[in-house]
Amino acid sequence: MKKITFFVIIAFTIFNSSAFAQKKVLFVLTSHDKLGNTGEKTGFWTEEFAAPYYELADKGIQIDIATPLGGQPPIDPRSADPASATEDTKRLDADTALLNKLKHTLKLANVKEADYDAVFYPGGHGPLWDLTQDKHSIKLIESFYTHNKPVAFVCHAPAVLKDVKVKGNYLVKGKKITGFSNTEEAAIGLTNVVPFLLEEVLQAHGGIYSKTDNWQPYAIEDGLLITGQNPASSKLVAQKLLGQLNNKN
Repeated sequence: MKKITFFVIIAFTIFNSSAFAQKKVLFVLTSHDKLGNTGEKTGFWTEEFAAPYYELADKGIQIDIATPLGGQPPIDPRSADPASATEDTKRLDADTALLNKLKHTLKLANVKEADYDAVFYPGGHGPLWDLTQDKHSIKLIESFYTHNKPVAFVCHAPAVLKDVKVKGNYLVKGKKITGFSNTEEAAIGLTNVVPFLLEEVLQAHGGIYSKTDNWQPYAIEDGLLITGQNPASSKLVAQKLLGQLNNKN
């Protein structure tokens, strides 16, 4: 009986991985490292990259990483603090292959939607300055969405949708959406540092914004659009993305 159970588990694991074996997802990270005029550094938030990366990669998803400038993206120093560590960030710290991959990210201008099944944007404060106005990022998201491919964002990353339009309308218009809340921004003392408040801009552009309590996991799926509120929501967003990729098999 134990042998049968063992082989069932192995077969299920192989099937579960092979179901996604041909799927390919593009991760887009920031190249911006200055936290406004504070003199402090910013970048991408480690957990928001590591948690979804491993959630997808462990299921057999192929992943490429791109940034506006290519090469090593800046890491927000606060996310690298031991106090912010999670099992996924600890795994990343010891993952020499992935760390090396991060040093050689693709240049965003050189990637094509046609080569991928979905796109995922981790957050951190960096995207508020560069990816929100990067023409390549804007066109890329528009292309994924119009070609019926999932677009996923977590924490501050939904801000990159600020100027994304589909058929003349903001992509977020009429869509259920979430992202880093005003109360969370206030809690970390950066309300007057960030170039704009994500919650307010999404609502101003017609998004149906909702949130849960500060720092609690919360993710929303509205058609192809998947968003998560904060770092704790990173894995939830990846799981919803997996669901959509599985449905496209």
